[in-house]
Parts: sequence; C-alpha cells; structure tokens
Amino acid sequence: MFKKILIANRGEIACRVIKTARKMGIATIAVYSDADRDAVHVEMADEAVHIGPSPASQSYLIAERIIEACKATGAQAVHPGYGFLSERASFCEALEKEGIVFIGPKPKAIRAMGDKIESKKFANAAKVSTVPGYLGVIEDAAHAEKIASEIGYPVMIKASAGGGGKGMRIAWDASEVRDGFERARSEARSSFGDDRVFVEKFVVDPRHIEIQVLGDGHGNVIYLGERECSIQRRNQKVVEEAPSPFLDETTRRAMGEQAVALAKAVDYQSAGTVEFIVDKDRNFYFLEMNTRLQVEHPVTELITGVDLVEQMIRVVAGEKLSIGQADVKLNGWAVESRLYAEDPYRNFLPSIGRLTRYRPPVEGKAGDAVVRNDTGVTEGSEISMFYDPMIAKLCTWAPTREQAIDAMSDALDGFVVDGIQHNMPFLAALMRHPRWREGRLSTGFIAEEYPDGFHPIVPSEKEELVLAGIALSAELQRRARLDRMTGRLRPHSGRQRPDWEVRVGDNYHAFKLVETDAAATIKLQPSDGSAEFTIATTWRPGDIVWTGNVGGDSVRAQVRPALNGFVIDWKGMSVKAFPMLASTARLEKLMPKKVPADTSKLLLCPMPGLVVSIAVADGQEVKAGETLAVVEAMKMENVLRAERDLTVKKINAKPGDSLAVDAIIMEFA
Repeated sequence: MFKKILIANRGEIACRVIKTARKMGIATIAVYSDADRDAVHVEMADEAVHIGPSPASQSYLIAERIIEACKATGAQAVHPGYGFLSERASFCEALEKEGIVFIGPKPKAIRAMGDKIESKKFANAAKVSTVPGYLGVIEDAAHAEKIASEIGYPVMIKASAGGGGKGMRIAWDASEVRDGFERARSEARSSFGDDRVFVEKFVVDPRHIEIQVLGDGHGNVIYLGERECSIQRRNQKVVEEAPSPFLDETTRRAMGEQAVALAKAVDYQSAGTVEFIVDKDRNFYFLEMNTRLQVEHPVTELITGVDLVEQMIRVVAGEKLSIGQADVKLNGWAVESRLYAEDPYRNFLPSIGRLTRYRPPVEGKAGDAVVRNDTGVTEGSEISMFYDPMIAKLCTWAPTREQAIDAMSDALDGFVVDGIQHNMPFLAALMRHPRWREGRLSTGFIAEEYPDGFHPIVPSEKEELVLAGIALSAELQRRARLDRMTGRLRPHSGRQRPDWEVRVGDNYHAFKLVETDAAATIKLQPSDGSAEFTIATTWRPGDIVWTGNVGGDSVRAQVRPALNGFVIDWKGMSVKAFPMLASTARLEKLMPKKVPADTSKLLLCPMPGLVVSIAVADGQEVKAGETLAVVEAMKMENVLRAERDLTVKKINAKPGDSLAVDAIIMEFA
C-alpha cells in the first residue's frame, strides 16, 4: 500500500480524498494556487505545495507542476478527484513515465470513454444503446445547423471534452443552433482547452440515471446500483438521489449489466460512472462514461456502505475487489443537494465573496436519519471567481425516500451561510415541491416548474402564522434578556404586554399573549379566531438557528435580527417579520408606502463577472430579445438580452472590465 499520495485537486473533493487516505494511514500532499493559499484542503493535508497563479489554466491544469510536486514530496501516487486533469490520458502517461501511480483507470479506458465523440463510437461498436446523433467533429455554425436539421429538432450541442454542464446547449431551431454552437465552443475552449463539439438528438422529458461501476486489475467489474440526477439546471446537476424512484428491478439489472459490459470492454480498473438517459417507457440510452469519481458519489456510498475512494486506492495498489455483485445490497435512500454560491433570485447567477458565517448541520445520526456534508470551505473562506461555485454537498440518508427528503429539508433549514448569495432557498423549496416528492422527474423539471425563474416563496396563511409566532417568540426573548440586563434602568422592566401584532410582508397578525414562561414558552391566541397555540423553544438572542415546537410541530428556522424585526428563513421562504405592540401597529398602518427606485432604463450587471463583449453601440436601436452584452463568471458565459425595444443612450463598460453586481453596464433613452 502507498505511504504518501498527492491530491491533484482542490476544494471539497480534495478534502474528501484526504479523509479516506487518513483513515487508511496514508499521508497526503495538497497542491494549491494563489487563491487557495489558505484553503481548507491545504490545512488538512500533511504537506502542501504551491503550483501557480489563481487561474486553473496556470496551476491545477498544468501537469508538469503536479509532477514536480510529486517529485519534491516523494508522492507515490496521485488522486485527481474530478475535473481538472482527472480524465486526461496524457497526464496518466506522464505520471507513469516518472514511476508515479495514477489513482484511476488506465489511459486506454480514458481515451476510449473520456472523449464523448469517441466513446459513442466505441459504444456503438460494443452494441450499447446510444442516442441518435452526428459523432464527427462540427466545423462551424453552418455545419452544425445542417446536421441539426438532418437529425431533427430539438438537438443537444455538447463539448467533446466537456463535463459539469459546461460547453452544452439545447437548440430548438436553427437560430439557437448558431448561437448555441458559438457559446458551447467558447465555453469548451475556456474550460477544457478543447473546442470540439458534436450534435445529438435531444430526448424530450428524459430522466438522467447513471450506474456506478467498480473494476479491478483482475478482471472483476461490479455495479453498485444507480443514481438519479434528473434535477438539473443549465445541464448541471443540482439534486441527486440513490436509488432512482423510477427504475424497477428489471431495468436496474439491465442497465447495470450493460454498464459492466462496457467497462469490461475497455478493461476498466477503478470507480467510474456510465450515464444513461431514460425515457418515460424506461428505454435507456448510453450518454457517456465518466472515467473518474463523480461529484455525487456520496449517495451511492450511503446506500451501499462502500467507500469508493478507498476502493480506487486499493485497486491501483493491485488488490482484488473485496466484494462481488451478489454482495451489493441497496439499503435505504440517500439524497444529495449541491450548495452553490449563486443567487437563485437572479436566475442563479454566480456570487463571490467571503463566507462571514458558515455553520453546516452536525454530521452523523439524526434520529432515524444520517447527515453528511462534503465541503472544502469554512467560516472566513473566500468564494473565488476562478473556480466552480459549489460550496458543499449536503447528503442525508434514511430508511425511506420520504424520510430522506424530510431529513434534507430539516438539514437545509439549519445550514447557516452568510456573506454571499447561495441557492439554499431554492434547494429548500425543492424539498417541499409536490412533483419532486412524488418522484415525477425529468431533466426539464426546473425549466418546467420555474419557467420564469425562481422567485421568493409566498407563505400560505398557515405558514405566515407560524412565521409570525416565531418572530414574536424571538422578540419576547430579546426583551426578556434586556430586562435581565437593564431591569433597574427601564421603568417597565418585567411587565409583559398582552396585545401584540406581527407584520409579515404587508399582512398584520394580531395576537393576545395568554401565557408566558420567561418567553421560552408562550401561548398565543390569534385575533382571527383560530385556535390558540403554544410555542416552545430553546432559542436565545444571538443564535441564528431557531429550533422549537410551534403548535405541536417541530420547526427549525433561521432567525437574523433586522431593524425593528427579524429576517426568518424557513423551508425556502425568506420573510421580514416585525413584532410590535398593538398600539405601535395602529400608528404604523398610517405610514405611507416607500416606492422602489426605477431601474427600467439601466442594464445592470446581474453578478460579479468579466465583460466578454458589448454587442451594441451608443445611439443604437435594439429589438426585444437581441443581445446587449456577454458577461462571464466562473467559466460560464451569460448573455444579457434586451427585455423590450429600446435605444442605447450610453455604454459604461467595455470588454475586459471586471464588474460588481448591479454595476451599470449601459443606459437607455
């Protein structure tokens, strides 16, 4: 077994590999760029080597730097994680020349399966079911348009060397093919250094289901069940689960056996994933094979009990698999939510900055459930513009799917992240979505359920009452603490007023305080005539996570102080709640409403990013839907289009400018 390995990656996957290596008694070496000098994976590893400037193209993607780090530290093997150099056969060969082991498959398998065009050719030859498409290299946009018309719309334009949703576009007509081809090729060049793209038929209402395979150097290959990854946004997975709620045992076995046959055909020796798209009739088609560890591997580990990283290390060390196909048992259900640094209310545009608070839920047993959080950040970490915006992968396991989803919902409600925008409200909203809970999924789920984007959830009448009760409970706790601290200085100290109102949004909820126990337990009588209810909590001012019981139901929410009130986040809802005495409420209702500023004549930068291009000029008349500018953030190009017919008055930015969120790009007449 190896004594020392180097992890050629960063963030949560580097931390994940370090945990297993430590468990196995193997020393670890981290590599880091300028931006990652103080990163968690650097602190966790036994040694760390600086490999260059912040851009990945000048650090993590330079194989020579990784090899130099191995030589300098005496690393015997390299685990590539995912992304970066993980599927580059030339990197494996360069390591082999230096006598360093690559913890992954052999170069032959990477070449056969790692390139999407070649993998489909190989799969066709191996009689694996594939999606109709053109597997040659597309020369230009006109060529792409011709091929798309022959295949039939809709089509998928994909980067040959792509992954993670980058370099991928769906086109429904010729104009979208032309635009999608250029965008896909540009993103592919930026992300992978390879601008080849191909076109294939897009299967309408597909489910994305993948099979985890594991092979050794002795001819043994097994599959460890499936993962459903149909909840996607911009072709990037957001929520995954294992097993799939859609597959029956017959389809599962057929997909697994086909995945194993494909892996054996390329002498696959590591952990890998064969991805399929599955239609409504459970017909499945080979999509691609990822010759690396997948981002979503934790859900497979949770339902099988198999440490995939450990197996990868043992396989390349020459060991046989310690388990056979008959030993693989799927136990319970697991769900993974990807926490991203992005603003769900601004069409999920990236957000960067410092994590002023980062307090994930406690890992381990939580009743009948298990909570796991794979992360590479901590409080004070910087979310950089140079890398993928994923902050953490929150996973829950439970005996049933419903219990696993409920556990995820509860864990998200208690996951505190401040300092940046993040997609936690969206993830929490998904957990309560009826269609998700019923398992009626497709890769178009998000586009179909949120066609106009994700907007703040408006609480129901009952939910508003719960939120108002939490706010009043917090206010009474705040006042009780103030009484204890300054009782002698306050003339009304210790006096509890019975009549209160709480404003949630534009609605006022009146309560009569029936009983109180030092504000920790209160009994409220709503003035609308609904039944009185009790609120009990252990929350104290200064805590962010509010845990308690409201009317007999367990509730976990986040409560942050705001001017004269609180911001409460719960189940994807985020509301401002203002508790006040009834007399104060009577006066507040007489106050005039504040009118928001008019920004209709401005194009604001929707996220921190780099201006790639400006498509218009001063004085130009623009039609609705035409491109105004392209802004790049975290390797994704975002096209900003005119929402209506307009005339450009003044352009305030130029290509190459780095802009903050809400910076004015241009003004309109």
